[in-house]
Amino acid sequence: MGAFFDAYFPHIYGLVFRLLGHEAAAEDAAQEVFLKVHRAIGRLDPERDPGPWLTTIAYNVCRDRWRSSADKMSRQSSSLEHQPELANRLTHPDESPEDSVLRSERASLVRRALDQLPEQQREVVLLHDYEGFTHDEVATMIGATHAAVRKRYSRALASLGVVLKDWLDGPAS
Repeated sequence: MGAFFDAYFPHIYGLVFRLLGHEAAAEDAAQEVFLKVHRAIGRLDPERDPGPWLTTIAYNVCRDRWRSSADKMSRQSSSLEHQPELANRLTHPDESPEDSVLRSERASLVRRALDQLPEQQREVVLLHDYEGFTHDEVATMIGATHAAVRKRYSRALASLGVVLKDWLDGPAS
């Protein structure tokens, strides 16, 4: 189990951090994922890649947290101020300080816009665009059809476009 944890923890933690957007919540969720894995390890098929199974468990843990009132109360943006080692890894060597700030502001704006989406739309964007899963893989993970996932993804992108345009255009004069 220790080798399994070492091999898959970085992926699971990265996923739950992107889904939840907060370090403490991600740590708790990753711990919960591996507790569930430990309890269900007998059902793991050693002939199959455990990645999709783990991702599904992680996604379900995050979905449970999104639905809880405690998560809604604690959701906040995460700052890199207290994590300089992470901030250094996120900078691009050929990027000017101004470009770096603009990139960071755009990423923050998109993250806030994602938080405005309904849960079903947000999840397909995060799993597809941030985690790199195909629409078929996302459909399997969330228990939906391929067509439903494509439709949610399309609607999510349209909604993101509207939210971002409204924010960038500002109030009408």
